Amino acid sequence: MFTIVMIIAVVVLAVAWAIYGIYDYKMRQEEKKQPKQASERLQKTRSEVADYAKKLAEYKPPKRPKPPGQNDQSKPS
Repeated sequence: MFTIVMIIAVVVLAVAWAIYGIYDYKMRQEEKKQPKQASERLQKTRSEVADYAKKLAEYKPPKRPKPPGQNDQSKPS
């Protein structure tokens, strides 16, 4: 009697795992079709990086002042 119950339990368990595997596979396929949603934190970081990149593109370094007594025409030796 115990053997029959165990065989039935193993068969039911195998069928349940097969159904779960099929369900999981279909859910993964559905998730691949949908676009990924970016989190609020990720969007904030992206906008901050874009703003920083714009600032760097507009940045012009200041010209270095020439030391006193140096002319453009004379070259130091």
